[in-house]
Amino acid sequence: MASDCEPALNQAESRNPTLERYLGALREAKNDSEQFAALLLVTKAVKAGDIDAKTRRRIFDAVGFTFPNRLLTTKEAPDGCPDHVLRALGVALLACFCSDPELAAHPQVLNKIPILSTFLTARGDPDDAARRSMIDDTYQCLTAVAGTPRGPRHLIAGGTVSALCQAYLGHGYGFDQALALLVGLLAAAETQCWKEAEPDLLAVLRGLSEDFQKAEDASKFELCQLLPLFLPPTTVPPECLRDLQAGLARILGSKLSSWQRNPALKLAARLAHACGSDWIPAGNSGSKFLALLVNLACVEVRLALEETGSDVKEDVVTACYALMELGIQECTRCEQSLLKEPQKVQLVSIMKEAIGAVIHYLQQVGTEKQKEPFVFASVRILGAWLAEETSSLRKEICQLLPFLVRYAKTLYEEAEEANDLSQQVANLAISPTTPGPSWPGDALRLLLPGWCHLTVEDGPREILIKEGAPSLLCKYFLQQWELTSPGHDTSVLPDSVEIGLQTCCHIFLNLVVTAPGLIKRDACFTSLMNTLMASLPALVQQQGRLLLAANVATLGLLMARLLSTSPALQGTPASRGFFAAAILFLSQSHVARATPGSDQAVLALSPDYEGIWADLQELWFLGMQAFTGCVPLLPWLAPAALRSRWPQELLQLLGSVSPNSVKPEMVAAYQGVLVELARANRLCREAMRLQAGEETASHYRMAALEQCLSEP
Repeated sequence: MASDCEPALNQAESRNPTLERYLGALREAKNDSEQFAALLLVTKAVKAGDIDAKTRRRIFDAVGFTFPNRLLTTKEAPDGCPDHVLRALGVALLACFCSDPELAAHPQVLNKIPILSTFLTARGDPDDAARRSMIDDTYQCLTAVAGTPRGPRHLIAGGTVSALCQAYLGHGYGFDQALALLVGLLAAAETQCWKEAEPDLLAVLRGLSEDFQKAEDASKFELCQLLPLFLPPTTVPPECLRDLQAGLARILGSKLSSWQRNPALKLAARLAHACGSDWIPAGNSGSKFLALLVNLACVEVRLALEETGSDVKEDVVTACYALMELGIQECTRCEQSLLKEPQKVQLVSIMKEAIGAVIHYLQQVGTEKQKEPFVFASVRILGAWLAEETSSLRKEICQLLPFLVRYAKTLYEEAEEANDLSQQVANLAISPTTPGPSWPGDALRLLLPGWCHLTVEDGPREILIKEGAPSLLCKYFLQQWELTSPGHDTSVLPDSVEIGLQTCCHIFLNLVVTAPGLIKRDACFTSLMNTLMASLPALVQQQGRLLLAANVATLGLLMARLLSTSPALQGTPASRGFFAAAILFLSQSHVARATPGSDQAVLALSPDYEGIWADLQELWFLGMQAFTGCVPLLPWLAPAALRSRWPQELLQLLGSVSPNSVKPEMVAAYQGVLVELARANRLCREAMRLQAGEETASHYRMAALEQCLSEP
């Protein structure tokens, strides 16, 4: 080892003569024993006082990695020397080297991570000073490695997370350092930590949750800050949820200063985002706790946002937004809500005031702030409110609509930045990666449900049209539709994409009914119609997407009535394919079903339609009405329907079931289609007569159809 010494040791007189003398002894050592003695002296000198980076590097140049490696792995210690003393010396040297960031990332340090990790849980005399010193040096090494760019990844791969968990749970010497390093690793690489050491991390979470529930001193506020990092990306154990809720109930039910209350609100927000309301117990205590949470959140939002120019604690307010969202969800839940009706009424009034403060804040936002994550978070909570309530604060909302359209357009046009904003919003109050419902990466998706309600009302609809919202929505729909087209793996798409497409369809349906002139004159709706026609044939064949197909079919049929003179609808292959798919959707909704003890079958929903009929039936009836309206406008449609055999099969279905099993609204819908087909085409009339159409019309009292079929 003496040959490793460099001439650099002779450069510049050392500011530490003692250290210089020991380094000289190390340089002149002739065997392991002399080198070991010199290393002990060097280590002692290093611990006795601070050394600068230059001196630290000189020590490394003198010692190198070879001898520390031997000290860490040796199994034979000199007589009278405990084996852990050699390891302690090796760790002390590594700790010295790791003070240099370049050396902390050295492969010779990184490959010691598994060995160092074992030292954290090694058994021994807890009062042994040498052992304690070794543990301190071990944490110093691991902490230094964690501070390098790729350090957390190496520590996780080397088993450090599990070792730290066990060291903390053992509550031996240095367990507080284990917790501090765990916090750093979870903050840097949460997903990887949980992937590598989930059982151990859950054990730590159980311990922290129990401590939190029992804490009566200031430590409970410190735990509030730690616990969000230890919530898993999967299911939180029920016993942890009980302890966390109980601890939060005691904290938030007391009179607190802001520095005590805010961490508790942030922990509650993290739980709300991860678990919804599942972590709150049912019954009177749970409803009071939830009401308290939402109340405190609303007060905090108002205090922060109503005073123009105040210093907003954005992370705390964003956490309060998450709690307000939880309140909105529970207030609108009809079944199994935690809240009683009087509590709902009271909370809606309180949240209305807080939303008013959010609107006030957004009205002050200038162009330069539009890409800030807190603005995105504020638009998100407003979107959640508008999805359920648009009648209150109507004047303020209408005044804000131009800003919301411009804001959504800005983020849509810079989609990558919008996705990054979503991540930054999560970072504000929750954690870098969080379970539970995702925060959508585009502002438009947040606003769609509210805009769907607002397009029904004359005033807000006129503002949205004036600001260009329909054109923006068309572009957005076409972009999102591309994600579901062939060539894309739809199985990995979040549900929010399909829900967003359905909500867009509802907005367009509102515009078709309330602003037909807009559909006719705006070119974006022609592009939309072309997409609907091209997409429906494949969509109706896909399992599990019937509700989206219903939206597309119904919207397309209603738009076809308004755009009937368009060349694209004059019997082109695309238009024929679309109407064939629409007929498939409309015709397969009902079947004849035999009933025990009866000779006659009854009309029943098809299995695919039965489970979602509550969401589907309005679209189906609207689609039947729209198809009926298209028949006289498109001369080629009746012959196409005849070739599909829909009118014949429909009459056959009605003839095979008991008329008493067919509801009057179904009779009216079927008669409307059959009458228009019969009026539009002689061959259709003849085919219906051959299918006992007149007799069926008589049985169902379809006077208009009976009269039509009686004519030549």
